[in-house]
Amino acid sequence: MSALWESPFFGVTLTILAYWAGCKIQKRTGLVICNGLVLAVMMIIAVLAVFDIPYAAYNAGGSLINLFLGPATVCLAVTIYAQIDLLKKNLLPILAGCAAGAVTSVLSIWGLCRLFGLDRTLTVSLLPKSVTTPIATAIAEGQGGIVSITVAAVIFTGILGNLCAPALARLFRVKDPVAAGLAIGACSHAMGTARALELGETEGAMSGLAIGLCGLATTILALFFDAGVTMNPRGPGRWPGPSCALYT
Repeated sequence: MSALWESPFFGVTLTILAYWAGCKIQKRTGLVICNGLVLAVMMIIAVLAVFDIPYAAYNAGGSLINLFLGPATVCLAVTIYAQIDLLKKNLLPILAGCAAGAVTSVLSIWGLCRLFGLDRTLTVSLLPKSVTTPIATAIAEGQGGIVSITVAAVIFTGILGNLCAPALARLFRVKDPVAAGLAIGACSHAMGTARALELGETEGAMSGLAIGLCGLATTILALFFDAGVTMNPRGPGRWPGPSCALYT
């Protein structure tokens, strides 16, 4: 039996079947909480737990699917190009919106980590939670964070955005497709963009554009954040006291 799940085809097949089943359940129930991606994750975890299958065995095939994340993100350029006229018309609001989204994400995580007393390692691991996985892992790894925590935070953020984005857009009466798309892409990267594409072509294009712009902005902001922490007179990896200029 172990020979079955040690094959890379096991991870690929399980992932595809779980996602297919999740999408079928979502379409049949019509419930927001029955998100296809969330259900797929839960089904995969259940299979691994019930049959005591090591994660490493599953990931031998699951990682092959992860290789397509980069090319899939790049393919969003096709949708963006289709909206090139709209992009030129709203260039300044788009840049300002993405910058605001990146700054808000970084500052909110930084503030919450300080509030709950998390150390530097956990903070830099959670800092890039709103950008796409390749960029987030590069930021976390480059600054000494824990990559596995970063990946978990990115996935959780994406699933949350995928679930809540349409409801939040209605709640705050965001009717402009450009604004809605930028907001979704800025906070929930590729998973949110998949949801934005369901809302409309313009929303999907703007969300895809926000992935790249917010990823670049977050990378720059993370470098400044790291520089501020390393200037800590109490030593690396420890938060400065209230008198430090970083908090004033």
